Amino acid sequence: MKKVYKIDVDCANCANKMEEAANKTNGVKNAVVNFMTLKMSVEFEDGADVDSVMKDVITNCKIVEDDCEIYL
Repeated sequence: MKKVYKIDVDCANCANKMEEAANKTNGVKNAVVNFMTLKMSVEFEDGADVDSVMKDVITNCKIVEDDCEIYL
């Protein structure tokens, strides 16, 4: 399953940090952050609980960039 989320991030470097953090999250098969469109595309592992995984993605992104937002 693949979903796209609106994000709020200040710079391209911060967006890159968010992408790396999201890709290291259990249950995420692939995540891509586009700073120009302020969107994050997340492909989930088969059978993953999307809501639970996204909570973990948000937590991991906040660790590397505390003022970022992901709108579910």
